[in-house]
Amino acid sequence: MKLTRRQVIAGGATTMAMSAAPGASSLAAELAASPPPRPPVISTVALTVNGTHRELELDTRTTLLDALREHLKLTGTKKGCDHGQCGACTVLVNGERINACLSLAVQHQGDAITTIEGLGTPDDLHPMQAAFIKHDGYQCGYCTPGQICSAVAVLDEIKRGVPSHAQADVSARPQATDMEMRERMSGNLCRCGAYSNIAEAMQEVAGATSGRGRS
Repeated sequence: MKLTRRQVIAGGATTMAMSAAPGASSLAAELAASPPPRPPVISTVALTVNGTHRELELDTRTTLLDALREHLKLTGTKKGCDHGQCGACTVLVNGERINACLSLAVQHQGDAITTIEGLGTPDDLHPMQAAFIKHDGYQCGYCTPGQICSAVAVLDEIKRGVPSHAQADVSARPQATDMEMRERMSGNLCRCGAYSNIAEAMQEVAGATSGRGRS
């Protein structure tokens, strides 16, 4: 009997399907016999967010970023890469900057969290927010909240003498130079490329607000 090419292909596909069928049915039976997934573990998390005490009932797997955005509706903090690589989710925890997407909310029981909303308001801008506006330190604006929070923390780090890779001598007190600030801001990405303007804004705040006492 002479078979056409179409018949050979169809026959081969049928054979493969039949050989895979026992495995598929076995997998289905295995899934049916497996125990149901356990319910999420819920925990009460108490935080001070932008000066206000907040208590949340959260799945223990909830990140600090999702707690802020989805539960407290503080959407100024942005979700970018969700892998700690872009810095869009930068917030201040007890004065230190962190990537909120990499931290679980339950890790911050009792901590003080400051988001972009807590730094300043349209009627009372933080000096760094005002400098970003003046120097056009943003374009699309998506990374800007994280950039500003990180910039505020960077100047505080320099003021406290925290060393960085940009220093030739890490035992010396760091200075708020352009290179120093750029090195410390390297974890905050701006896909629009406003880096020079961001650096200018930081330079102005570093020189003009020393001694103001606002951070």
